[in-house]
Amino acid sequence: MSQFAVGSTSVPAQAAGSPSGGGANDEGLLEGTLRRGRALAAAMREPDQRWPLLSIAFFLCLLVYSYGPGLLNASSSWTNPQYSHGWIVPLFSAALLFWWWKPLEPVSFSARAAGLGLMLASFALRLFAAKFRIITIDMYTFVPAFAGVVLLFGGWSLFRWAWAPLAFLIFMFPLPDEATRYLLGPLQTVATIVSTFALQTLGLEAYREGNQIVVGEMHMGVVDACSGLRMLTIFIALSVALVLVGGHDWYENAAILASAIPIALIVNSVRITVTGVLYQFANSEVAEMVFHDLAGWFMMPMALGMLYLVQLALSHLFYEEEKGLVTLAGGGSVRPSERPRFGAAPLPVDPAGQGQSVPGEHR
Repeated sequence: MSQFAVGSTSVPAQAAGSPSGGGANDEGLLEGTLRRGRALAAAMREPDQRWPLLSIAFFLCLLVYSYGPGLLNASSSWTNPQYSHGWIVPLFSAALLFWWWKPLEPVSFSARAAGLGLMLASFALRLFAAKFRIITIDMYTFVPAFAGVVLLFGGWSLFRWAWAPLAFLIFMFPLPDEATRYLLGPLQTVATIVSTFALQTLGLEAYREGNQIVVGEMHMGVVDACSGLRMLTIFIALSVALVLVGGHDWYENAAILASAIPIALIVNSVRITVTGVLYQFANSEVAEMVFHDLAGWFMMPMALGMLYLVQLALSHLFYEEEKGLVTLAGGGSVRPSERPRFGAAPLPVDPAGQGQSVPGEHR
């Protein structure tokens, strides 16, 4: 295993950026940051580590200059409440790249060919988008172009752990206008139907007229701002971020991502339902204040609470088998593969403690 000298000590290459190396599981945030910073500084003294990273940084600067108008357009969209999370996306990706950093390995020809091909494909798609003036597609090509630079100079060893933070950069760009128009209508309809059903379940006389909810004598319109698209875009990005940093198994990650859209829609429907109830039992001033001001502070914590319940349910549905022998009360032992599952009869053991089942007593 290669090592990089840091003063009088040495940092193993495996422990440089991997959370599993060098006792990193027991270290805190500050200790882990300092350890990775020292390892990265030590790696920069090695030519085979320094030049690939400097090449990536140089070409990244060229990409930022080339995509300058699109990136400025993306940053201007961050003033929109629907994309207010955009500014933190590049910071989060940079933090993940730093935290997951591992020493580079020699770059193979296949990696250079794949990186160059990915860059050329990104530029070709960008020319197509420029011809038809599709601004958002032009912005999106920044991500695969940057990934191609990383693969060209860093190789498969770098791309293997860096692709997820790079792909996460897509969340800093706004949705295409066409996608927004196609999503608003169905989301408004779903929010109207679910909120009307919830109000009826609560005993209120409510029915739906298009994208309006009639509660008593009051007509409550579910406009574009009530569609839940803002909550949906932010919560999907947050769910992906939790998957990246959570360290869960693949089925837990799949459940988190699959539950992001239903949770966002449910939380938005709860907001509309509470507003309808307040219109009936309070007054319009209180309902407007809750809908426009207070509800925004409670929607995200409510969504995170539902996501926590999903993880809690998964923790009770699955368990990890321990390795090695399991000691039983009778002094015997049994391997985890022989442990009885839920609902099965207990596995009898030899009283002598040899870990053998008694013949004829277990099916």
